[in-house]
This record gives sequence, structure tokens and C-alpha cells, in this order.
Amino acid sequence: MQNRCFLYHLIGNGTGEWRVPVGGMGAVTDALARAASTAGADIRTSADVRRVVVADDGAEVEWAQGGTRHRARARVVLSGVAPWVLQRLLGSDAHAAKPIGAQLKINFLLDRLPRLKSGADPEIALAGTLHVAEEFSLLQRAHTRAAAGQVPDPMPGEIYCHSLTDRSIMGGHPGHTLTYFGLHTPAPLFDRPGAKDEAVRRAVAAIDAHLAEPLESCMARDVHGDPCIEAKVPQDIEADLAMPGGHIFHGDLAWPWATAGEPLETPAQRWGVETDVPHLLVCGSGARRGGAVSGLGGHDAARAVLELLG
Repeated sequence: MQNRCFLYHLIGNGTGEWRVPVGGMGAVTDALARAASTAGADIRTSADVRRVVVADDGAEVEWAQGGTRHRARARVVLSGVAPWVLQRLLGSDAHAAKPIGAQLKINFLLDRLPRLKSGADPEIALAGTLHVAEEFSLLQRAHTRAAAGQVPDPMPGEIYCHSLTDRSIMGGHPGHTLTYFGLHTPAPLFDRPGAKDEAVRRAVAAIDAHLAEPLESCMARDVHGDPCIEAKVPQDIEADLAMPGGHIFHGDLAWPWATAGEPLETPAQRWGVETDVPHLLVCGSGARRGGAVSGLGGHDAARAVLELLG
């Protein structure tokens, strides 16, 4: 899984280059909504999809909105939810294992960037990604501890500063954001009371090991004098976004290429968006080349639909 995830981090724009959308990821969603509306799409929000019914010539989606049930039928239905969720919407008797997320995400609001022990300019060092506690031996130790149900120590992860690239996300605040993304933190670790706070402390300690001053001394404070920190573990992701198990990829990543002998007769199979139902395709992160927020799943599903309907 880690090697597949690493691959997805290297294929941006064919060069490994990552681009940050001005205004954050919400700006991408807004742009897609405008383009879809201009093209005649009818966008429904706050809709609770209850089930998907398939037929020989298409599929029907049933949802509840505003206390009323609605149905829509189409030749092809695209699903952006996790495949595990889709199976339940289909009423499948198959009981696939629920995905298990394994990430810790922490957002810090800073009044200023911290000074580094190395003496490097933080605006340069944090313009890309800075990896902490990721020596091979430390990754092995983190995996061993996590497998034993213990919070890793030290906590491996990477940090980046979006506000160096896009000042619009700061809303006029003169400081910066700093984001920590750590793995080897599977959801079951956080079933134990206090484990989340412990993980946050260890993540901060892993960052502090490279700083000339404590990160906390640079943090902005809220009206109560508490440091401005937002931390999310898999349980939080599931509660906030309905991603099963808090798995940000909707399930473990697959290698993005077809294996020898794999059936590639249909457009959906060739584009890696197939399900067990011919008229139902996956267009989200759970697609074969979903890649989280890369947009690959939607691109590939659209290509498959053009072939199907062409």
C-alpha cells in the first residue's frame, strides 16, 4: 500500500509536480459546478441517496431530499462514493471488509513560520514538503508499534505550508498554515481514550526535533488562549465526510495498470472504472486509478461513458 501511495505522489503532471489550486480544493469544486451548470447539468445537494436499482438497459437512483423521495433513471450511472458504500446501496449480500483508514492530519495556524535548526530559510524549506522521522529504521519502528496497537514514537510524517503558495486561504491573517500528514496510525489505535491527543503530541515532537524553537511558540491562539490546532483521525473523517473507516482513498489503492490476462473487453474495464453492473461505473477515489483528489477517476469514467454512448 505504501509503495502504491508513493507512486501516486510522483505522477503529478507526468513529472511529479504538484499544483495547488488558488482558493483551496473548494475552488476546484466550485469551478466544476459552474462548468456543469453551464453545460445543462441539474445539481442536487443535501440529497441522501437511499438505493441504486439496476436493470438491463440502465439504472435508477433513489434519494431523499427535503422530506420527499425522488427517483431518476439513466442509461449510465456514475458513483463517486466508496465502493463499500455502493455495495450497500445496491443491496448486495456480499459482506466485503469495511476499509480502515490509517492517517493523522493536523492543521496548525501560525503567527509566523518557525526557525529551523539547519538555518535554512523556512519559506524555502516549507515551500515543498518536509519529511520528519522517516528514516527507514524509524518507519520500521512505527509500523511495528502500530501493528501492536501502539501510537508510533517518533511519529513519521510530512509537513507542508499551503499559505506560501496561496495567500488567499489566510483570510487576511498575516501568518501561515502548516499541515502535518502522518501514516502508520490505523483507526483502531484511536479507539483508546487519549490516543488522539498522544498522537498529536508526538507529531509535534517529531516536527520540533528539526526546529530551533518550539512549534507551539509560533502558533496563533484563539479567544480562550488555546493554540489553533485542528487534528483529524480516521474516525473524524468518517464522521465528517461519511468515508467508510475514515479511509481517504475509499479503500486500499491498486496499481494503476492492468495486469497480464486481466479482461479489457469493455470501456469500463479498460479505463478501470467497472463494477459488477454494466451500467454502473465508479468515478471517485475508489476507481482503479482514483488517486484521491487527483480527478483521475472522474476523467476515466467520463472517457468510458463517451465510448459506451458514442
